[in-house]
Amino acid sequence: MIHSATFMIFTILSVTFSNKVVNFQNQKVMETNKQIFKQDKLSYGYSALEPYIDAQTMQIHYEKHHAAYTEKFNAALLDLDNVPHDISEIFANISKYSTAVRNNGGGYFNHNLYWSIMTPSAKSNFDASLEVVDAINTAFGSFDEFKKEFSNAATTRFGSGWAWLSVDSHGKLFVSSTANQDNPLMDVVEKQGVPILAIDVWEHAYYLKYQNKRPDYIDAFFNVINWEEVNKRYKEAVN
Repeated sequence: MIHSATFMIFTILSVTFSNKVVNFQNQKVMETNKQIFKQDKLSYGYSALEPYIDAQTMQIHYEKHHAAYTEKFNAALLDLDNVPHDISEIFANISKYSTAVRNNGGGYFNHNLYWSIMTPSAKSNFDASLEVVDAINTAFGSFDEFKKEFSNAATTRFGSGWAWLSVDSHGKLFVSSTANQDNPLMDVVEKQGVPILAIDVWEHAYYLKYQNKRPDYIDAFFNVINWEEVNKRYKEAVN
């Protein structure tokens, strides 16, 4: 009887311990799968930006690179308390966060913006009636001058990074470029602002089609800009 009772107690303790382990493991799985920030879905197919940006590049860029930034960004936030759900609040204090949050948070946000401001070429309409067009002419003198400055910023960005059209704190447009996955919302950049247009000049964004001809990719990019979306972002930034 003593042996039976001992065995029963041991069995109960073992089951209890096993359940606690399973519950702990399930909790860790739930935490790992918990995403504060989610990758935006594309509003067009992978081949929609052809012939300017090829379908294979789009698929790899979106499914591999951007998805990885999104996953790693959320993972980097897991152990932090009181994480803002407004990413601009994180970027405004990015110097206080880890390198993993900075790099992957930038990669997550920058790509969401990049996808949103592109559209099939047939819908890329630089309409003179758009408010952002008037703002571009005011800030740069003409669209051609803006294109020249933006293209130069993208071309001369050494190594990997981005070029931007942003709105500063006075509501004026300016062009800049940043290294790696930094962006104008971060407190570590030379000039801060609200980005409304972005081009990715990491090689994974263009190398399959353009190889080392980055200027050709930049020139092609202007054929697929969604100016209505850029205009919408401009109006939100100045209001």
